[in-house]
Amino acid sequence: MPYPRRGEIYLVTLPGQPKDTKPRPALIVSLDVRNRLANDVVVVPISTTLRTSPTHVELPQGEGGLDQTSMAKCEQITTLDKSFLIRGPFSGTISPIKMTEVEKAIQRVIGIVT
Repeated sequence: MPYPRRGEIYLVTLPGQPKDTKPRPALIVSLDVRNRLANDVVVVPISTTLRTSPTHVELPQGEGGLDQTSMAKCEQITTLDKSFLIRGPFSGTISPIKMTEVEKAIQRVIGIVT
């Protein structure tokens, strides 16, 4: 059975949101071995609101299957039960360069200076 892979983008519902809240894309950032064995995944939500921030990473249109340029909002990193994954992956994984940018932004969020 397939499982979510690091670097893929899925459409997700976020817990605690009103029922009428639209699902949004999220980037899988947890390791593949964890994604295969655990009942949950670690994700970074993605937004089409383009605001520059040290904890945001721009993902251009087409990256990972996105239909428009978006921002990975790394300060909102969270763990989701796999049941919150609605659809995906969009199309392959994001590029290794973009994944490295996301990793560095997550490090900034938790106070690791590189």
